[in-house]
Amino acid sequence: MSPARRLIVAAPAIWLFLFFALPFAIIFRIALSEPARAIPPYTPHFMGLDRLGEFIAGLDLDTLWTLLSDGLYAEAYLNSVRLAGLSTVIALLIGFPLARAIARSSPTLRPILIMLVILPFWTSLLIRIYAWIGILRQDGYLNAALGMLGLPPLDLLNTETAVVIGLVYAYLPFVVLPIYAALERADPTLEEAAADLGCPPFRRTVEITIPLAMPGIIAGALLMFIPAVGEFIVPDLLGGSETIMIGKTVWTEFFSNRDWPLAAMIAMVLTLLLAVPIMLWQRTDREQT
Repeated sequence: MSPARRLIVAAPAIWLFLFFALPFAIIFRIALSEPARAIPPYTPHFMGLDRLGEFIAGLDLDTLWTLLSDGLYAEAYLNSVRLAGLSTVIALLIGFPLARAIARSSPTLRPILIMLVILPFWTSLLIRIYAWIGILRQDGYLNAALGMLGLPPLDLLNTETAVVIGLVYAYLPFVVLPIYAALERADPTLEEAAADLGCPPFRRTVEITIPLAMPGIIAGALLMFIPAVGEFIVPDLLGGSETIMIGKTVWTEFFSNRDWPLAAMIAMVLTLLLAVPIMLWQRTDREQT
């Protein structure tokens, strides 16, 4: 194998090591440290491989015990999973028909529709979420439009509903694009044949279109759910102080309480909670294929 080919093969491994394995090892080291009034605000137990035995002998899991015994963190995890799961379901309900419409559109119109889907990415997420504050606040554009229609105003800002709206808006393209890619590769004649045989539209969608799009549906759900669980900007700006999610909790521990070991432990547990189901799903998918 030539050096250039070896570099191409090794590039993904180098990327994963530099931007996943190495940062995770640093977070792991901080999580097993003790809080301290210093810069940085922690005292590491693990100083090197030559002191590994000493580290294991003196290891205590006070930080992990604090995380498991305090109901605030359990509530933050459950709220994060609940809101991210609900947002993912809503995004799938919106994204599937949209992706299907794009996949079934004419070849000349298709690039324009795809560009419209990814167009929000051209603007900073922070700016777009601030725009939603202007829409959802009490004197915002939404209530102004409802007033013109003679409808009562809605109090949406600083609620979980606003967080769900923000998450769906922020991550909807991550759902649409994988589903579109799966449907675009699918054979459209299968639906046409089913229609010729008298299969009604809803049954065609359930028994033919959705199974064909299932790889894209699963990929889109994972691409949205995983970052939505740890989202910080959306719940902080749209959810207010009453909405507790794990991203806000990590930020509070890092910057307000300056308890870096606890914040690192929260992040590690979240990573493991998300990684284990994904690994199990990948194993099941490989066995089925």
